[in-house]
Amino acid sequence: MRYPFNRYGSSMATVDVLLLIALSGIWGSSFIFIRYLAPIIGPLATADFRMLLAGVALVLFFFLTGFKPGWRKNARHFLVIGLLNSAVPFVLYSVAALVIPAAMEAIFNSMSPMFGAIFAALWLDEKLTPRKIAGLLLGVGGVVVMSSLGGLSVDVRTVLAVVACVLAPMCYGLAGVYIGTRAAQVKPMAVAGGSQLFGGLALLPFVAMFPPPASAIDGRLAVIIVSFALLWGLIFLNETITASMLLGAAIILVGTFLVAARPGTGRGKGSAVQARGPRVY
Repeated sequence: MRYPFNRYGSSMATVDVLLLIALSGIWGSSFIFIRYLAPIIGPLATADFRMLLAGVALVLFFFLTGFKPGWRKNARHFLVIGLLNSAVPFVLYSVAALVIPAAMEAIFNSMSPMFGAIFAALWLDEKLTPRKIAGLLLGVGGVVVMSSLGGLSVDVRTVLAVVACVLAPMCYGLAGVYIGTRAAQVKPMAVAGGSQLFGGLALLPFVAMFPPPASAIDGRLAVIIVSFALLWGLIFLNETITASMLLGAAIILVGTFLVAARPGTGRGKGSAVQARGPRVY
């Protein structure tokens, strides 16, 4: 529903900002829990229980409110979106959490709009302008800065963790393209609940094959910077900030802005990917 700007514009903008801040706080805190749980119950169980808990809660909400998500009609969409938008990236982040700090994962996740814009250019005929290309290069540069100057040991495990953190936002970008081209008619609330439930059920057999390990908690928790990952880390984990993480975060965020922002407006590109691609956190 579109409201007249002269009557509702200011108030609606304020509400949107407040909702965005609340969402940022919730999403930023998720990396702390991933970093905490993954060494205890394993990456697969961490990702799967997260999805199943959200899926069951939303299904219960559907039942209580009488909402009809269209289970049979949209089952294939729920499965594909659940895998691309939840199962695969959640596992990747959980695996990476065994090696790198939670704050770095939060920073890598900020590349999601960048990949969304790139895939939109590839599959939705949106132009990949020199500004967006420059933003992409800056994003890559930020990854290199964080990885090389973040005090991490240079070994195979670290390299694989960084690759996982880059592949995860790529999955989000692919999910946005799929939603914009194949599942645009599905209600966002149905996508949220159905994708979490189907993604969790799809991952469940793998959790049975690789049960949670009986390992101890790694006491060296992450350094939190950027958005609410910084806030939660400082408040609850007593973490510190490193210059390399600040520098890497700044480079990545500038690159993301150049890729996703409209020229001359400073606002994100209103593509089908971003407008119809609900992210489930």
